Amino acid sequence: MVYLIFKRLVQSAFVMLAVAFLAFSLFRFVGDPVSQMTGVETSTADRERLRDELGLNDAFAVQFYRFSTDLLRGDFGYSYRTREPVGEMIAKRLPATLELGTFALIISLMIGIPAGVYTALRPNGVASQAILLTTLIGVSIPTFVIGIMLIFLFGVQLGWLPTFGRSGTVQVGGWTTSFLTIDGWRSLILPALTLGVYQLTLTMRLVRAQMMEVMKTDYIRFAMARGIPTRSLHYKHALANTMVPVITIIGLQFGGVIAFSIVTESVFQWPGMGLLFLESIRFVDIPVMGVYLVVIAFFFVLVNLIVDLLYVAIDPRLRVKEAA
Repeated sequence: MVYLIFKRLVQSAFVMLAVAFLAFSLFRFVGDPVSQMTGVETSTADRERLRDELGLNDAFAVQFYRFSTDLLRGDFGYSYRTREPVGEMIAKRLPATLELGTFALIISLMIGIPAGVYTALRPNGVASQAILLTTLIGVSIPTFVIGIMLIFLFGVQLGWLPTFGRSGTVQVGGWTTSFLTIDGWRSLILPALTLGVYQLTLTMRLVRAQMMEVMKTDYIRFAMARGIPTRSLHYKHALANTMVPVITIIGLQFGGVIAFSIVTESVFQWPGMGLLFLESIRFVDIPVMGVYLVVIAFFFVLVNLIVDLLYVAIDPRLRVKEAA
């Protein structure tokens, strides 16, 4: 186990370095930040002086070295647009995105796993066919369309839920949470549903496919012949083996929910990192864009490390292999 963790940490370090290099390289071509920071009345000399202050006239290797070493020290630099520390800007927006992504993932798992098991055990049932048809429609509709439909139905027509923003937040230590107030939950429901629909469909279909494959295996048939109760057969033996590949998808889903919440946060004006990234693109705020991608990559790497460790914990064959 120790060797596995060490190996994954080394791989993660190289991945983070590659992501930092790609992010820093790509954002050099999105535009000139000095043009966004100055007006038409600014002289050429003042523009050049500002470029020197920001280090934009340095060689690419020098700029990347400064960027990567600052990241290692935890110094994320300053925003070109607001002059605030990028670390503080990310820290303010991170709780909103994490809570939105966590709630969306919980919704997808609470509905997707039982629905996948049900449709696998009753593949020809009317309810199963209706569930499959509904999920097919859900995965075919773009996320922003789902968000607009939910806003129109529950916000405009019924007036049950707020349609934008994050309300009812409470400060707990250094964390701003919406989980402790009714208004916070009400503002969280619509964007979480919008973000969780696609993940729900993937979870349900994967669980269904894996469950149907496991039910055809010899050890399940042998368990049936031994007279093991049906409920124990389905949920203790079959489902446990079904969840091994599902864990990988769940881990990637959480990283994807955090990374691709941009559209949902834009539709609902949710004050998370995705909305901050869109604002940074508009103003060519390169430090914020670069740090955002590095933070997202860190979440993917961390989740994949946790998934690898869960693999070893769940599958005894992997434990034997690692020990060998």
